[in-house]
Amino acid sequence: MVLKANFHMHTGEDPVDKLAYTIYEAVDHATKNGFGALVFTPHKKFVWKKDYADYALGKGILLIPGIEASIEKKDVVIANCDENVNNVKTFDDLKNYKKNNPHIFVLAPHPFVFSKKSLGEKLEKYIDLFDAVELSVFSNKFFNFNKKAIEMAEKYGKPLMATSDNHFIKDLGRGYILVDAKEKTAVAIFDAIKNKKFESKLTPMNLWNMLEFRVKAGLRRLKFTLS
Repeated sequence: MVLKANFHMHTGEDPVDKLAYTIYEAVDHATKNGFGALVFTPHKKFVWKKDYADYALGKGILLIPGIEASIEKKDVVIANCDENVNNVKTFDDLKNYKKNNPHIFVLAPHPFVFSKKSLGEKLEKYIDLFDAVELSVFSNKFFNFNKKAIEMAEKYGKPLMATSDNHFIKDLGRGYILVDAKEKTAVAIFDAIKNKKFESKLTPMNLWNMLEFRVKAGLRRLKFTLS
């Protein structure tokens, strides 16, 4: 079966970015836009309730728990994890966690986007820990941050997959994959991606979109700081 899937999304339950929409609203939006699977990736802390998955299932969506972890101050997306992922602070920790939890999926998010939190050279150093490399929406012909990510994925034979990394609900569909999985389960979807049985769909941000994102994100953080 072919599923529309997004492996990197944020909502108002995020402990770092207090966004304007809930996980339930994100699921509703995703349902209207034909998604079949989502990975919920709050920043730095595992945030999960069974009710999230139950609600999504009622809408026909497989919601997979995840995190955008900060590992040695670098962003790493880990899908199908549990609360023990909060103890993963170093890449050695990640290696051990993956060994003990072979059902997880590790994605390198925006690895070369201009940010101190991007993996940069650590992607190549720890390439064996990653199951795929993200094709980021934060890239365009003027700031082509995806170029090096593509080169790295090709060099090491890693799947290159689009996600939305959305912080605003309207951007949920900017990046996603159409994955041909044997069944609608996390493991089946991961296997299909590892075997490159998917197609990436990406609508990158242009310069105006990037500026709009930065301004709105900055104002949102200021609002919550002052409240």
